[in-house]
Parts: sequence; structure tokens; C-alpha cells
Amino acid sequence: MLSYRHAFHAGNHADVLKHIVLVLTLEYYQRKDKPFWYIDTHAGVGLYHLNSSEALKTREFTHGIQNLWSASNTPDALHLYLNLIRQLNAQPTLEHYPGSPWIAANVLRKTDQLRLFELHPTDFTALENNLGYDKRIQISKQDGLKGLLGLLPPITRRAVTLIDPSYELKTDYADVISTLIKAHQRFATGTYMLWYPVIERQRIKQMIHALLQSKIAGILQIEYCPLADNAGIGMTGSGLFVINPPWLLAGQMQSALPWINQQMANSTGHFTVTYITPEKTT
Repeated sequence: MLSYRHAFHAGNHADVLKHIVLVLTLEYYQRKDKPFWYIDTHAGVGLYHLNSSEALKTREFTHGIQNLWSASNTPDALHLYLNLIRQLNAQPTLEHYPGSPWIAANVLRKTDQLRLFELHPTDFTALENNLGYDKRIQISKQDGLKGLLGLLPPITRRAVTLIDPSYELKTDYADVISTLIKAHQRFATGTYMLWYPVIERQRIKQMIHALLQSKIAGILQIEYCPLADNAGIGMTGSGLFVINPPWLLAGQMQSALPWINQQMANSTGHFTVTYITPEKTT
């Protein structure tokens, strides 16, 4: 179980993984001129202060983005992501970390659109204050899993969706898979990124089994764990299931993760980049 308020976790190893994958996916989508939507089902506040009482209580960022902030010889796949972090901070001080909505808003073009969902009343207000000025963005105070289905298929027929719940409830694991399958049935050509925490390995196996049963082709699993699996110590890592990933993504992450592991992990760190269902054939 994780705390719903993301301010406690901002900039941790899970954010680093999730946001690198997000940036690479959004960057790839812009290779075509046609506009697209970015949909975020659990948007949070959009921007986090690492000197806040919440962030300092856990200091998870010190084991995440802090380790990459001043690193040298960064892989090419990380350049845009790290440049976005630098836009927010004057070196050598690391005080701010962006959430996925801020990242998307600063990567997307004027012709692209963002659809953000946030149910927590305080976080919804903060999100509006941080990003509500942007005319490309629509923010809804609504359950993002239900809201997502109401948007599909998008009028652009191109969309990148991030599903990133807190997994506070054990039922969340089944609910997100069910929503993902329904979303794919409504809009099969979109790219979907489902983030998950590694707390109990058995739950990840159950998610994979359900995805295999769905018969959805070409699901890429990207996982990074700074610590060895241990159900007794909380989140040891995290991962994403990516449906319809950019064709470059697997190779980019296979190249980047060894370097990331060197910066952030101890000797027990491990990662995987693999297709859990066969890629589509033409």
C-alpha cells in the first residue's frame, strides 16, 4: 500500500523510470505532424517542491532524481528528460520536480491536447493553479479510470494514456487491468502506459496473467528495482506495461537502464525490458 498523496514520493526511483518512458513516448509521437492527446488518469498536482514537509519526511528523491541530477556521461535517451528537470532548477540546487502533467505540457506542441483527471480535492485545486492557464489542457475532478473510458476513442485517433494510481486499495490491481482492457477494446491503436509498484511479486504475476488472457498483442514490460524483492519492506521497485509502445522504446530502455542502475542502486538492483505478449505481425 502506498500513500495517495504523491508529494511524499516525488522524484523517487519510480518517478524516474515512469517519466523517462513518458518523455520518450511523447517525443516519438511528435515524429508525425498529426496532433494527439495526452490523457493522465491520476494527474496529481503537476509540480512538486522537494523542500516541502511531505518530500522531506520520506526523502525518497535522494535515492532517485538526486542521483541523476549531477551525473555525467548520461545516455542519449535521458537528455530530454534531464533537460526538463534542469528547466525547473538552477544548478547545483535541486528544489523542484515535475509531475507527469507538467512534463507533458512542456513536451507537447501547440496543436496537441491534454486531458487530466484528479479526484483529490486539494490536489485538484493545486493542479488547476499549476496548469489551468494552458488552453490545451482540460482538468476534470473525476475518477480517472471512469473518465478515461468516456474519452475513447479520441477525435484525433492518436493518444498516449498514462494510468498511474496509488494502489492504496488491493482492488486497484484488478481494477486497472480491467479498465486497460476496456480502453483497448474502445481504442485499440492508442499507446497505454500502466504503472505498477513492486511490493508483492505475486500481484505483478496476477496482472501479467490477466493481460495474457486479454490476447492484446505487443505488450512491453519495463521494470526497474533498486532493491531485491522483499514483501516486508514496502516498494522495492516499479514498472510499466506499455501497449503499442514506440518501436524504439525497448532498445532505448535496454541501453539506459544499466546506467540508471549504476547511479541509483546497490548490488541488488535489477531490471527487465521484455515483451510479455508477442508483437503484432503484419
